[in-house]
Amino acid sequence: MPRRYLPELLLLAALWGASFLFMRVAAPEFGPVPLIAMRVGIAALVLLPVLYWRKQLGLIRRHIKPLAFVGLTNSALPFSLFAFATLSLTAGLTAVLNSTAPFWTALVAFFFYGDKLSTQRVLGILVGFAGVLVLVWPKLSASGALLAIGACLLASMSYGVSANYSKHKLEGVPPLVSTVGSQVTAALMLLPLAILYWPSHGISLHAWLAAAALGIACTGLAYLLFFRLIAQVGPANAVMVTFLIPVFGNLWGALFLDESVTLSLLLGGLVILAGVAISLGLIRRRAVAV
Repeated sequence: MPRRYLPELLLLAALWGASFLFMRVAAPEFGPVPLIAMRVGIAALVLLPVLYWRKQLGLIRRHIKPLAFVGLTNSALPFSLFAFATLSLTAGLTAVLNSTAPFWTALVAFFFYGDKLSTQRVLGILVGFAGVLVLVWPKLSASGALLAIGACLLASMSYGVSANYSKHKLEGVPPLVSTVGSQVTAALMLLPLAILYWPSHGISLHAWLAAAALGIACTGLAYLLFFRLIAQVGPANAVMVTFLIPVFGNLWGALFLDESVTLSLLLGGLVILAGVAISLGLIRRRAVAV
């Protein structure tokens, strides 16, 4: 990747890493579902004018059914699960568990779409889940934490389902259309539940600000930045953000929420990221001449 794009990559990672911080701040007051309804609704409002300016709004209606499925599996469900998890887990830990998404993407492709798994990818998946085990092991006695960890892994699996479905059902649809359409449909899906579960108590200003930042910066603006990076440096380089999100998730949690970076979190996170690197082919086995 050209060095001049590194600041944009770091900014994107900082924004997506901050999403776990803002969920941790706002979810206890709003509740997971109302918060995520606000997140996707605000993001849709941020992105719709861009789509209108590009004269692509009509494509949402043309592909509404697959976009609705992506809205469920790539936003409504996983965002809500992560928001639920932040009620029990630190922002740093949820950010690390989020990085398992490439493993689930490969497994869904193998089991449901017949894609082949190379030896290297299988090795990467095994290494990655070994890292998950390192993370989970100290929390085996805490039932609430295990439920939250399960929610994170289910959310990451949902990302894998969405990625594969999009590849097969939304091929040729501009990425911005897919994103805006999925945010709009996710917001419509969550609206009735958000009304039903809207908190009866007052909500603090810092929770409102966190929710606004989550929708505007960490979702709407972050997606625009992501698409710019894909256009400038290609998807293979843009996906490098996967490795930086846990770093910023832990950094923001430590700076603003006084979260501690434990040895198991550090080791588990490094092992998971090593697994992702192997699975994506960034670390290759070298032939040794004898």
